[in-house]
Amino acid sequence: MIPFSPPRIDDKIIAEVTAALKSGWITTGPRTKEFEKKISAYCGNKNTLCLNSATAGLEIMLRWFGVGEGDEVILPAYTYSATANVVIHCGAKPVFVDVNASDFNISVANIERAINQHTKVIMPVDFAGYPCDYDEINALVEKHKLLFRPKSDNQKKLGRIMVLSDSAHSFGASYTGKKCGSLTDVSVFSFHAVKNLTTAEGGAIALNFPAPFDNEEIYKYLCVLTLHGQNKDALAKTQKGNWKYDIIEAGYKCNMTDLSAAIGLIELERYDNDTQLKRKAIFEAYNKAFAKDARFQLPEHETANKTGCYHLYPLRIKGITEVQRDAIMKEIFDCDVSVNVHFIPVPAMTYYKNLGYDLKDYPTTYDNFSREISLPVYYDLSADNVQTVVNAVISSVDKILN
Repeated sequence: MIPFSPPRIDDKIIAEVTAALKSGWITTGPRTKEFEKKISAYCGNKNTLCLNSATAGLEIMLRWFGVGEGDEVILPAYTYSATANVVIHCGAKPVFVDVNASDFNISVANIERAINQHTKVIMPVDFAGYPCDYDEINALVEKHKLLFRPKSDNQKKLGRIMVLSDSAHSFGASYTGKKCGSLTDVSVFSFHAVKNLTTAEGGAIALNFPAPFDNEEIYKYLCVLTLHGQNKDALAKTQKGNWKYDIIEAGYKCNMTDLSAAIGLIELERYDNDTQLKRKAIFEAYNKAFAKDARFQLPEHETANKTGCYHLYPLRIKGITEVQRDAIMKEIFDCDVSVNVHFIPVPAMTYYKNLGYDLKDYPTTYDNFSREISLPVYYDLSADNVQTVVNAVISSVDKILN
């Protein structure tokens, strides 16, 4: 069976994790701090905080900005539930908008139609590792400054809607020559086991706020907020006689461990010159195979000003129904090839339907979802494996549609 997306765990990873275990630092320590600095250097953002998940990072930034009851957060209907759940956790209202027909990403025109005086945050999602239209989104929040009604000190200081990028998929992607993480106010990465760069579980907040914000100060505050509100971390408390600490607010527990960071350091070291080269080759092989057949709609993953990071290969099949898509997937699985769908749109989920959301209100989202099949992309997928996947997809489509 060809799996969908297993992590790459080899001797280099095992050796670095073993070294972390032997060092005595298995929670947040020197490896986590080193990983944070290397992420900032790689992405070109100002400061980075590593956490135990991207979901925690998104929620922490909403809370830092003072998002709460009566506020609205604009996000795409086509995303994973985490993007919306964190808005609910903060007591605010998720405002879903439809996506582009071309690339699955949030539609700038639909964002603009949804902005009102209650809007506090826009959360674009870089679907499949392909960057959103950040120049246009950043211009939108400047254009609509007069509508903004700040409630918190940080909202007053920014003076406009915050752009909080859900960059869970897009570590290493670029837009107008800059890496994701440095494209807007703040971006949040995921390092979950299925991501291009993994730490087993984990995520990172890439801070990039404009003046007059001091991103270093924000980083220091978030370190406290994400460790119970404690004003000293374990590293600081190991200094001789420095045991006493204070709790300065009721914080959260979201820190990354050095065991996770150990994996991330190796992953980052070989990301551009190894991991991404292999993933790009897989994409190109799929493109070459499916471009010959007019029934397939290839994913957009590179333009003059955008380069995705080859996280997902979301193949669409033209003119099919959701029922046919599901039948095709079953046939592919019967060929011993694992595939997936990214994603079941959030408004289709029971919790959100019970809140009054209806997938019919997002026709492009539904059309993309109903025809999409995500194909395996991972480091150890061989050329023979790729050909097996291609054969399984084509034969399955032939069987269901002919």
